[in-house]
Amino acid sequence: MGDRRRRRRLAAAVTVTGLMFGTAACGSGSDSAGSGDPNTLEVWTRSNPDAAATYERVFAAFTKKTGIKIDYQPVVNFDQQLQSRASTKDLPDVMINDTALMGSYQAQGLLEPIDPNAIAGHAQITAKTWSSTVGIDGRHYGIPYSRQAMTLMIRNDWLHKLGLEAPTTWQEMLTVAKAFATRDPDGDGKADTYGMVVPGSAQNGYAAWWGASYLWQGGAKIIEPDGDGGYRPAMDSAAAVRTVTWMKDNLFCGAKNVVQPGALTAITANATNFQDGNAGMYLTGPYNISTFTDALGKDTFDVVAAPAGPAGSDVLADGENIYFGAKTGKTKQEQALAAFLVSPEGQRLAMTGKNQPVVRIPVNSALDAAKVRDDARWSVVQKAYEDASEQFPNAPDFAPIKQDTADSLNAIFTYCGSDVRSSLKELNDTLAGDLKDQDLLK
Repeated sequence: MGDRRRRRRLAAAVTVTGLMFGTAACGSGSDSAGSGDPNTLEVWTRSNPDAAATYERVFAAFTKKTGIKIDYQPVVNFDQQLQSRASTKDLPDVMINDTALMGSYQAQGLLEPIDPNAIAGHAQITAKTWSSTVGIDGRHYGIPYSRQAMTLMIRNDWLHKLGLEAPTTWQEMLTVAKAFATRDPDGDGKADTYGMVVPGSAQNGYAAWWGASYLWQGGAKIIEPDGDGGYRPAMDSAAAVRTVTWMKDNLFCGAKNVVQPGALTAITANATNFQDGNAGMYLTGPYNISTFTDALGKDTFDVVAAPAGPAGSDVLADGENIYFGAKTGKTKQEQALAAFLVSPEGQRLAMTGKNQPVVRIPVNSALDAAKVRDDARWSVVQKAYEDASEQFPNAPDFAPIKQDTADSLNAIFTYCGSDVRSSLKELNDTLAGDLKDQDLLK
């Protein structure tokens, strides 16, 4: 694992060097579309066509309201294209992308610092939500735009058929999963159902992304602040060993079909067993509510709070921020756009309509997700975010930390004879190297 981390660190260093070189002279004099017009903002999102249609409607409303034009670019290969643009000294004015990328972007010099007080309506965003945009140096580098938290999607028709209730603890969840796998909940007389869906591949850090909620619920942390401005690895703690051991023994190496076949090579794109109708539970994000409703019908599944582990029921939260590209020279226009995007009007537009919503849980505290969508299931998601969630640490560059954690968890779950304690000790040493690379290990 150490050799792999060193190779990835070298590649990242080359990328960062190129990006920082590219951003050093970024300015409003570039040749990109609209860049010469101070009243036009180039805005990037990482969006598929359906979500892009929602953004287009939101930006059209902003232009109508303010007269500021938007040169909108929905970009699928976002990070690759961003690197290319940075190398030509020409960053987009505004970017909307994942909260977890803030530390990486800030370390590469891609972002303009943000003064929350300069964003009209900033007080309608809670302190908790604003705190997730603070960088290593204590300055804000993003404006919250959308948030979400994991909840448990569960087949209520299967529960009723088997005389069960939605689980509230890990043990109850395991009991329900085994029943779904063995008691023919779909009534077809075949042994073709599974307890739960797990996107457990190491690819793109999925095993860490999915597994984080269990770590929080077990009382474990991946890394934690050291109280002196740095961070320390925490995956060799007793809580981490207990939690990962429970996951290995009960979800992957215990009773057959508790999770779907191929779970440890699955990513969300091919972990479709829930909407396909042959798995009964899925701890996942709220973007799947509409997908599952279309596939299964609204009345066949419930959205419930995640079952609690020994340390509680906290789940992984994430979302998107609005970022200002470094040195684009259009601060007032960028601030006006951000203010509209986080306003009740802008947030409501982004949550509704015939196309895919791009705001899940609104960051504006004046809005209630369930009321805006007329769907009570969203209140479960909003409550999970507000009361029982934790995000990945956003100030560091968390990408290598997440990937190394995913590699380790995936290996532990794949080899049932693995020694969890020694494997996590090795992971902890690797995470220490990741933090040292970022000068965060004191």
